[in-house]
Amino acid sequence: MSLIRALSKDLEARSDDSLRALFAARPDLISPAVPDFPALAARASSRVSVQRALERLNRPQMQVLETLHLCTNTDTEHSASAAGLRKMISGATIATVEQILGALQELALVHRVPPPHGAPASAAKQRFYLPVGCLKDVVGLYPAGLGRSYTELVRLQPAFAQRAVQLVSELHRSGTAIRDATTPMEAALALQHWTSSPEALRDILAGAPERTTALLARFRNWAMGAVPQAQRKASVLTEASDVGPVDWLLARGLLVPLDAAHVELPHSVGLSLRGGVIINDFALSPPVPELGRTTAMLRRNAAMSAISETLRLVGELLHSVRDQPLATLRSGGVGVRETRRLGEVLRVDQPRVGLLLELCGLAGLIRLDVDSSTWAQPEQLEWLGLPRQEQWLWLVNAWLASERVPSLVGQPVNGAQGVPAGHRTASGSTIVALSAEPQRPDAPVIRKRVLEILHELTMEAAAPDGAAPVLDAAAVLQRAEWAQPRMARRFSSLIRGILAEAELLGLVGSGALTQLGSAFAEDNPDAALAILGEHLPAALNHVLLQADLTAVAPGYLAPGLAEKLQVVADPEGQGPATIYRFSEASVRRALDSGYDAAGLLEFLREHSATAVPQPLEYLVEDTASRHGRLRVGQAASFIQSDDATALLELLSGPRAAALGLVQIAPTVLLSTAPPREAAQVLRSLGLSPSVDGVEDPSLRLRRSTAPQENLRPVYTPPGSAPPAEDVDAQLAVLRQAGPPVGHSAAGRHGSETATQLGLEALQRAIRLKQRISMNVVDSLGNANLEVVVPISVSGGRVRVFDPAKETERVLSIHRIIDIEAAEELRQ
Repeated sequence: MSLIRALSKDLEARSDDSLRALFAARPDLISPAVPDFPALAARASSRVSVQRALERLNRPQMQVLETLHLCTNTDTEHSASAAGLRKMISGATIATVEQILGALQELALVHRVPPPHGAPASAAKQRFYLPVGCLKDVVGLYPAGLGRSYTELVRLQPAFAQRAVQLVSELHRSGTAIRDATTPMEAALALQHWTSSPEALRDILAGAPERTTALLARFRNWAMGAVPQAQRKASVLTEASDVGPVDWLLARGLLVPLDAAHVELPHSVGLSLRGGVIINDFALSPPVPELGRTTAMLRRNAAMSAISETLRLVGELLHSVRDQPLATLRSGGVGVRETRRLGEVLRVDQPRVGLLLELCGLAGLIRLDVDSSTWAQPEQLEWLGLPRQEQWLWLVNAWLASERVPSLVGQPVNGAQGVPAGHRTASGSTIVALSAEPQRPDAPVIRKRVLEILHELTMEAAAPDGAAPVLDAAAVLQRAEWAQPRMARRFSSLIRGILAEAELLGLVGSGALTQLGSAFAEDNPDAALAILGEHLPAALNHVLLQADLTAVAPGYLAPGLAEKLQVVADPEGQGPATIYRFSEASVRRALDSGYDAAGLLEFLREHSATAVPQPLEYLVEDTASRHGRLRVGQAASFIQSDDATALLELLSGPRAAALGLVQIAPTVLLSTAPPREAAQVLRSLGLSPSVDGVEDPSLRLRRSTAPQENLRPVYTPPGSAPPAEDVDAQLAVLRQAGPPVGHSAAGRHGSETATQLGLEALQRAIRLKQRISMNVVDSLGNANLEVVVPISVSGGRVRVFDPAKETERVLSIHRIIDIEAAEELRQ
């Protein structure tokens, strides 16, 4: 029977509450909505959906599922019960395995089936299960880390098939207790029987060279390994005393060469090494790491300091970028020269500059101007005028929702860790800030899971005195490997960088998860904002002016004051007690920005807790007295006329104000508008100007400035359950749909179901070398019923053998409208 149809019946028999739980755990099943239960079963059996579901399983659930996969055969409908699986899982009980199988059934990854034919009467009281049909493709070649069987290796490895008969014959002639063979399949069965028990393997290894046991121990958790010149080493059976363990194992077929550099440990050998069980490290509880401790005060102070410093550096970076936008490389991103310049301005090292640039980029605080190929600050940026708590929330929401990983900046392009920024490796250049390489689509999911794991470990190790556990990358990775083993590799590549980024934002302080991080782990940003408002020191609105032409900030300044001080003085040092130094150049910069001497001194008196020192007052007045003797302005065109009166009327009239006119002589005006634009305005006033110069008369296209949209990021937790109204609507559709009638009814309800059923029947027939009956549409649109044996399917085409004509053909899958196993038709 089709596994999809069997799963469809299982889903249809469920209660609405059970289906709601399924949709909450696997929201992709109803996105988009499905018309009936066969379509729901087809989607739940698809490879992409099953792969997503497996990524959410913990280690015990994956171990039970992989054991079920190895102990069953979906083609022959050979099922297994909890009692049968318990024998292959060391340390498990029947009740535990049954409970996990029930949870997997709720997730539609397995379904109940009747007891197999020939089972004893006692089996009627047991529950038997089969996994979804595509599980083999999703789990991969080595479920539970075990290799393929000798028979499968003989079938798929022609070189080993040719060698297997000779290998078995040599072993038989040498007196080994293995039966002789004349065909590759007989040789595979002989090897399988020879290594079928731990006792037999122990006897085989009794005469092995030293270090053989240690070598095989490396294959306990994974079946494939790298061995140089593996095929050549497998050629001779020898008992020489100087033979190495790899040569000895290869010569006896205990390792099978896959190619010139890789070998595989066959299934029976791996199973015997594990003592005859598939799983020998089963544990329902996650490992508990040994953690250090830090006080609540240290954790809070570290977090508040990191947040204040990050906000200060982001503000300074935006001020610098506004004055001088960042040039991009030809390949994209900001190069080392620009990051070095920013590092000097911010007084931080280049790795920190890369993190800050990425943080500003993903938060939308700087954007790429495609016209000038520079990164610049958007006009009227809302972030600059927000309170510090809301500025922090803006950054955290953007970081959680972004698919970019700032900590990858400075790493090699191939993803290796631990290479300093700006260095090059043999594999290529390093990742630069704001380039395409730090993009990781799964970054939001991994960030959220890291915060959740940190929260779990913190709650488990909570102390009465308020001390918090210090959590490093190793402890988090250990829990992640237990909680989601299918995502362990992705966790291992990103977890250290994510922890560093979380510390930069105050979600981690002094190595421990802060209250802010716990709030985001529980999807409660309002609580985080309230905590920050309570503990973050208030921003100061004053400085201490010194006689040595400096201003000392006694703490973190308000964003507005800090930005103005950067205009009139040059910041020095790091941290909250920043020193701002006044100089002739800085005062001149303030005068250029619109200040005059009186206004600048009034600003300093207003924001200083001390009187303005006399040297600073003299510096401002002296610089202002010499400022403006020469003036530089912007002009794009000039207007000249001998009629001075007409020019005065034009200058004083409101209709020409858009031209930005300035008189430099009685008969000459300057305009900020280009010549042709100025001429059009003058013509609209009834004048008849002529345009001098050699300007290109072709039309100049300008990129229109779009209205500034709301840049504030909104974070939605990934993997959230679908809305209740969508679930209710889907349940109503499923319950109203009539039950399927006959085998092909599911295919009439939708192409998704028909495609999955057809591929399932086709792949099963290929594995079993079974005849199928299919309706094939020819070029004239006529459907012809044919009975063929499918050989392979790929690229939208299926290669079949026609027994009646004794020929092979290749058919396009889109021309096949129905597929059924010929044996099912005879039944």
